[in-house]
Amino acid sequence: MEESRNQCGDILSQKQEVKKEEKEVKLFGKWSFKDIEMRDLGLKRYISLKPVVVPHSMGRHEHKRFHKANVNIVERLINNVMRPGKNAGKKAKAINIVKHAFEIIHLRTGRNPIEVLVRAVENSAPCEDTTRLSYGGIVYHLSVDVSPLRRVDLALRHLCEGARQASMHNPRSIAECLAEELILASNHDMKSYGVSKRHEMERIAQASR
Repeated sequence: MEESRNQCGDILSQKQEVKKEEKEVKLFGKWSFKDIEMRDLGLKRYISLKPVVVPHSMGRHEHKRFHKANVNIVERLINNVMRPGKNAGKKAKAINIVKHAFEIIHLRTGRNPIEVLVRAVENSAPCEDTTRLSYGGIVYHLSVDVSPLRRVDLALRHLCEGARQASMHNPRSIAECLAEELILASNHDMKSYGVSKRHEMERIAQASR
């Protein structure tokens, strides 16, 4: 009796494990959100890795202040790809661009593209910036700390801006340029537009202390 109970328990546990594996949600049915480590603890609450198949939340986050911190980081990248230009307002086209870029990243590095994106955001997020102060008719700049949410915003903006600029007057597609930008930024390479922009902002802020 005990052996039969143990066998039944093993069978049930195996079925539960199979169900858990079947229920795992992967981005585009390929890339897993599991086991992605956040190295920059300051950005941990503001980089959402909530599992989704298609990163499209229909803009629900805009109805609540600061709610974009809960939007999946891949969708936020897609939203930045849609900035004014050829892709303005074309969500389906932007999704295809990012999907193609992720395929290129996986082929070139063999890594999970979501992890590469997270590393690129962490390496491109500036910690310091300058603000304009007017005192007695004189305008001067003062160094200030950047909030974590704005750090992620600036990192995504600069990564997409670098890819957009690289694709202009270039036979390479924007997906290839985006993939290269993310790979360079994830390796903290100064050739990346996002990483170089971060160092430039922090250098100017340091001089304005």
